[in-house]
Amino acid sequence: KGLISSKENLTDPKTFHSDVRQGCPNSVLEGQCPAEFSSNLPQHTCLEVSNGPLTGSRKRPSEGNYEKEKDVCIQLFDLWSEADQVEFVEHLISRMCHYQHGHINSYLKPMLQRDFITALPAQGLDHIAENILSFLDARSLCSAELVCKEWQRVISEGMLWKKLIERMVRTDPLWKGLSERHQWEKYLFKNRTTEVPPNSYYRSLYPKIIQDIETIEANWRCGRHNLQRIQCRSENSKGVYCLQYDDEKIISGLRDNSIKIWDKQTLECLKILTGHTGSVLCLQYDERVIVTGSSDSTVRVWDVNSGEVLNTLIHHNEAVLHLRFCNGLMVTCSKDRSIAVWDMASPTDISLRRVLVGHRAAVNVVDFDDKYIVSASGDRTIKVWSTSTCEFVRTLNGHKRGIACLQYRDRLVVSGSSDNTIRLWDIECGACLRVLEGHEELVRCIRFDNKRIVSGAYDGKIKVWDLQAALDPRAPASTLCLRTLVEHSGRVFRLQFDEFQIISSSHDDTILIWDFLNVSTNGQTEGRSPSRTYTYISR
Repeated sequence: KGLISSKENLTDPKTFHSDVRQGCPNSVLEGQCPAEFSSNLPQHTCLEVSNGPLTGSRKRPSEGNYEKEKDVCIQLFDLWSEADQVEFVEHLISRMCHYQHGHINSYLKPMLQRDFITALPAQGLDHIAENILSFLDARSLCSAELVCKEWQRVISEGMLWKKLIERMVRTDPLWKGLSERHQWEKYLFKNRTTEVPPNSYYRSLYPKIIQDIETIEANWRCGRHNLQRIQCRSENSKGVYCLQYDDEKIISGLRDNSIKIWDKQTLECLKILTGHTGSVLCLQYDERVIVTGSSDSTVRVWDVNSGEVLNTLIHHNEAVLHLRFCNGLMVTCSKDRSIAVWDMASPTDISLRRVLVGHRAAVNVVDFDDKYIVSASGDRTIKVWSTSTCEFVRTLNGHKRGIACLQYRDRLVVSGSSDNTIRLWDIECGACLRVLEGHEELVRCIRFDNKRIVSGAYDGKIKVWDLQAALDPRAPASTLCLRTLVEHSGRVFRLQFDEFQIISSSHDDTILIWDFLNVSTNGQTEGRSPSRTYTYISR
């Protein structure tokens, strides 16, 4: 060990250690510092050199010179400009050692910290403090409330729990659906001038919403549901081929050539649309029109409110098997192996843009967005076309038999086939990401959202799959099917679902509503619920 002066200019550690060892007696190297040796060193900071980190302490003189000199320095320092003061301190720090830098850093850290949430309201800037805290999630907001009374006041007066719930409702369909069904949406998206509950109401509402969400997710996993059944029997009907629903109504297409509109709350038949001379195989509606495709080879456009026929499109040579429309564009496909692309200027002004050919068997289903049109056929292939140019892009191969259904969104295509499997595809590269096995017969209908895939098959079963697990190549195949729902007594033809329910139709002439939100737990077995049935008999 040896002693060095902090004022020595020691640029080379090797030279330093050599010089110290040559100039020090053995007693110094053994950790002792004789008076005759230390008296020759400058009387300022001493650093002890050891195998550990550098440690040091000021050797204060016994007389009061330091205090006098310090006062003189401070007086001179106070006379300088801020720029000169900064420059002087920079020079001073540059002459210090690492230990001193660490000590200064520890001293400065608390001085540089600012409680801006408390400081901003004092400057009349409450809205900025509220805006900063409004970006916190629920867990962080809880922690922020515990910081101090001022933070708690900013959160309370800023109604930040209300803003957090509003943000979730805007961005998450599950939250939006719960707000509508549980009637607390009426307390949201209102300014402070209107009658709104205090922040404490929203603070207590948030955990209740989380509990509702956890219950719904558990119901999906365990198959707990409340079942409602619509019996659609009429003299000639032997199946419900297609359907679509919203919060008020269900519109279904039947084998008896009719379209029936049902009240979703009472399950009563509100209206019957007739005009097709063949089974109604596909339909889609929006706030203005219902568009249907039939085995009579025509596409009809109906007024959704009056039920009046607005337009009839005659193009396909055989049954129209599927159709989709959105943003002024419609795509239909047919048993005649072709795909028709239509421009929809209005319900009465629909013109044929392009006919796409390439499939070698009936085209059973189409879907599209702004980038791609996707079609699937009995020829076992999925074909991808450019929406803007209608040019062919690529073919997805993999299914062993004909493909009956698909859905396309973003990069993902999910398809169901008569080989009894479901395949997940990346549309951009054409790769098959996963094969789902479990159905015992043809997979007739399929839908997916961000969490789940729901499929229906000719085996009469509806299966719920974990989408995120299916996209993870490490997930075992045995974990992918969450639940199998068995209530239909015939082939499942069509289904649609959202965060709260599945609505399905079948060859057994029924429409089933599987409700995972309003589940009674009194005396029920898992996966089964008492049903409410409404039967419609045509006159």
